Amino acid sequence: MEQVDVAVHAPDPLTYAGLVSHLRARSDISVLRSDDRSQAQVLIVAAERLTTDVVAMLRLAATEVGAPVVLVTTEISEQELLTAVECRVVAILPRAVVTAERLAHSVLAAASGGGVMPPNLVGELLKHVERLQRDVLTPNGLNASGLTSREIDVLRLMADGLDTNEIADELCYSERTVKNVIYGLNHRLKLRNRSHAVAYAVRSGVI
Repeated sequence: MEQVDVAVHAPDPLTYAGLVSHLRARSDISVLRSDDRSQAQVLIVAAERLTTDVVAMLRLAATEVGAPVVLVTTEISEQELLTAVECRVVAILPRAVVTAERLAHSVLAAASGGGVMPPNLVGELLKHVERLQRDVLTPNGLNASGLTSREIDVLRLMADGLDTNEIADELCYSERTVKNVIYGLNHRLKLRNRSHAVAYAVRSGVI
């Protein structure tokens, strides 16, 4: 069985020892030494609160390590939650309910690209996404994929195999407009060509 390499950061030796003891009971998780943190597939961070120092450490870890983070904390507010997500935190465990099983589940979920959040925090994230859609994306003609309705229409027809002239006829645009739409989205999203743009739209679930 392939092991997940994990690095642990804790505010004190006792907390560190407790987390490590939970993890070392698992054959599918390997705890790295502190000087091997850059090799970690998942980073576990324990903190009472998401203070400015903890946020600074998370931002640094996101740059240096780039691994998803499991945050073990006593309490976290809605605003702190959003900051944590920006710092690559994908799982949050309330310190009072941490068990070996829950910690391992969070680590394995993070390593596989998933996440684990308490139900109340999931609700807060969904509210934030709804506000983002309502206040930022919709007024600017965008959706969560970062594409406008015009761009989605063009991409859908590109995916159907239509060329620039056929897309222009279908949408009642000029060829120049179609070319400008394609150039604009490729430039904004750093896409290489039309095939790359269509692939991006498919992965985003918009076509």
